[in-house]
Amino acid sequence: MTNFVVEDAIQSNAMFCSLSELLVSARKGEHPVARGADGEKTWVQYQADVQSLSCQLKASRHVRWALCFDDSYYFAVAFMAAAHAGKEIILPGNHQPAALAELVCHFDALIHDRKELTHLECAQAVLPAALAPDSETNSSLCSFEQASSYKLALNEVKIILFTSGSSGTPKAIFKTLDLIDAEINQLERTWGKQLCDSFVVSTVSHQHIYGLLFRVLWPLCAGRCFERTDLSYPEQVMASADPDTTLITSPALLKRLNNEVGTKPYRAVFSSGGPLAEAAARRSFELFEQLPFEVFGSTETGGIGYRQQQQASTPWRFFDAIDVDLNAEGCLRLCSPFIDPKSWYQTSDQCQLLGDRRFMLMGRTDRVVKVEEKRISLTEVEQRLCQLSWIDEAAVLTLDDSNRLIIAAVITLTTEGRLHMEAIGKGKFWLALRQQLRQWLEPVGMPRRFRVVDEIPLNSQGKRLVKDLEQFFK
Repeated sequence: MTNFVVEDAIQSNAMFCSLSELLVSARKGEHPVARGADGEKTWVQYQADVQSLSCQLKASRHVRWALCFDDSYYFAVAFMAAAHAGKEIILPGNHQPAALAELVCHFDALIHDRKELTHLECAQAVLPAALAPDSETNSSLCSFEQASSYKLALNEVKIILFTSGSSGTPKAIFKTLDLIDAEINQLERTWGKQLCDSFVVSTVSHQHIYGLLFRVLWPLCAGRCFERTDLSYPEQVMASADPDTTLITSPALLKRLNNEVGTKPYRAVFSSGGPLAEAAARRSFELFEQLPFEVFGSTETGGIGYRQQQQASTPWRFFDAIDVDLNAEGCLRLCSPFIDPKSWYQTSDQCQLLGDRRFMLMGRTDRVVKVEEKRISLTEVEQRLCQLSWIDEAAVLTLDDSNRLIIAAVITLTTEGRLHMEAIGKGKFWLALRQQLRQWLEPVGMPRRFRVVDEIPLNSQGKRLVKDLEQFFK
C-alpha cells in the first residue's frame, strides 16, 4: 500500500491563485472550469457569468443571500458573485423547502437552481435564468480583466455554514473568506503536486465545508476542472475512475463499494465527514490503487489533520499550518489560520500526541456519559463492539428507560455474525455478545438494548444523528 504523499510548499502551478485575485487571474479564455452533460464551461464564460450576477446583486438592497444549488458550476458563479458584490453568503446544508423555512431568519434572499424553491416567500434569483446572455454581458458589463487593481478583501466577506453535529438541530457557524482561503493554500501545499491538472468528481455536497473546499473552491483556485453534478451511486463512482481524475467522497459511499469490480485507478481519493472503516480503506485500494486520504476536522475548525489508513492504528498527521497543544483532560487545543490565527480554540477531541506532528484520536469528551455514577465513553463501547468478528459497524447512544439512563447500540453484522445469530437464535446471540464485551467493559457500560439494521443511517454530511438512531427503539 502507498505511503503518505506530503509536499512542503505550493508547487509551481502557474494557475494557482488566492480567492482574492481569482477573477483577475491570467488564464486562457478557453480553459475549462466545469464539465457537465452539455459540455464544458470555460474560464471566459465563468468570468462573464460572475460579472453578470455580481452587478445584479450589487443593485439589490438585500445583504444576506442564501445559496442552494444542485449544479456546482452555478454554485461557483453565485458564490464568487456574492463575494464581489459585498453580500453575506449563507450556505444551508439542507435544500428542502421546510428545512429552508426553519432557517429563514438567517437570510434576506435566496439564489438557487431548484424549481421547487420558487414558491418560497422571499426575494429570489434563479440561475441560469438570471444570467445575462453572452452578447449583452460582453458589451455592457465592466470586465474583471480590465480592473487590474481589483482585489477582493477576503476578511470582509462573511459566510455562514450550518452543522448538525449529532443532535440534528442546525447550528450556524460564522466564518470570513480569508479563513477559507488559508485552508485552500494549505491543501495545495499538501497535495497540489499529486493532483496537478486532474479532473475533480465528487459524491459530497458543495453546501458543506468539505465539499465547498475540495469540490469547488480549491479546484477554482488551482485551475482544475470539476464535475457539475454529484456522483450519487457506486456504479457512477466506478464509471468515473480514471488516472487523471480525483474523487472527493465520504465513508458512506466508500463502504457501499463491496460488490463493485475495479476498472481503472483514480489519481487520488479523499474521504471526510466521519470515521472510515479499515475494511473500506482496503477496498478502495483494491478498486482504485489508492488508499483514501482521510481528512479530520469540522465545520468549526476546518481541517486539522489527515492520514492514509494502512491499518486501524495508523496515526494522523497535523496540517503544517496548525499549532497544537492538549488541555488537562487530554483534549486538543488549536491555533489555526482556518479558525483564528491569533487565538487558541479548544476542542472536545481527546488525542494522544506521538511526536513528529502525528497523533491518535481517542474519542470525544462530549461522548462520555455517567451511567449509575460511572463515567462511560460511548466511543469506547463502539470500538469494543467493532473489535468483535460478528460486528461490522456500531452506533451507540443513551436512552431514558423508566427514568433510568441506559446504553443502547445500533449494529450491522458481518456475514459471520449473521450466520452465528441464525444458528443459535437472537436471545443466545445477545448473551454471547455481552459475554465477549466483558473482556473490556464493566457491566454498567454494557449496551442493554440492541437493534440490528442493514445500514446505519447518515445525514447528507455523512454524520450519524441521535434522533435517527432513537427511532429504532420506539
